[in-house]
Amino acid sequence: MPELPEVEALAGFLREHAVGAVVGRIDIAALSVLKTFDPPIAALQGRDVTGAARFGKHLGLDCDGLWLITHLSRAGWMRWQDNPSLTPPKPGKGPLALRVHFFTPEGLTPACDLTEAGTKKRLAVWIVADPLEVPGIARLGPDAMAVTEAELAEILGGTSARIKNAIVDQSLLAGVGNAYSDEILHTARLSPFATSSRLTAEQITTLYDAMRTVLADAVERSVGQDAARLKGEKRSGMRVHARTGLPCPVCGDVVREVSFAERSFQYCATCQTGGKPLADRRMSRLLK
Repeated sequence: MPELPEVEALAGFLREHAVGAVVGRIDIAALSVLKTFDPPIAALQGRDVTGAARFGKHLGLDCDGLWLITHLSRAGWMRWQDNPSLTPPKPGKGPLALRVHFFTPEGLTPACDLTEAGTKKRLAVWIVADPLEVPGIARLGPDAMAVTEAELAEILGGTSARIKNAIVDQSLLAGVGNAYSDEILHTARLSPFATSSRLTAEQITTLYDAMRTVLADAVERSVGQDAARLKGEKRSGMRVHARTGLPCPVCGDVVREVSFAERSFQYCATCQTGGKPLADRRMSRLLK
């Protein structure tokens, strides 16, 4: 799933490539992707693109006061086409969900594709006058790159959730997902199963610094990259996430995994749990 750094980079890409263009034809290849009907998506046509922004893990394109907002979910992505096909796509064929054509001041006719791999279609698009009309944006907590240490301490002090669950809860903290939470907790040397409200002031400071460092480094690596290269850039910067069985780059211990029904997370026992493996089962606890 694209998280804060990738979505920030995609917003920057759109500011560079789409702002100043005029929205042309919009092709809907997956009817389920559109979550609003008033105003209709056709209302975007003929509007100038005036900005692009990130709201947590949501990506927004400002079309002269009318916003196209998308959440790419777990398997969605944005692709830029310099020479798109002019033939309208057939619904239900391939990964394409929605295509927005543009007319640029230079006379070019590129397009922006929203695609989704796999059979579980969760990519979503909203057309709204105010981004806060999108339920997922309205409930967002403070942005992970803007929250202060004092605010983070208050957030964590108010929940008994495991720290792994707390920092990916978008209503508590916006922008961090499964991958970067693994990296943040590894950098902070914290167990994913640590209770949020029981963290010491020193641990919160360490966590806050780790979060800022990991995300800032990822944004720096990502911003300016071509949209097609962002996934590879994300993978290349990971130290523990999706590296099960490989050596931890800090201590050399093997990176371990805890699996759930639809996802998993990775950690280093030596760096994060005092050398004790976490039980790999739902509702598991640190082995005594």
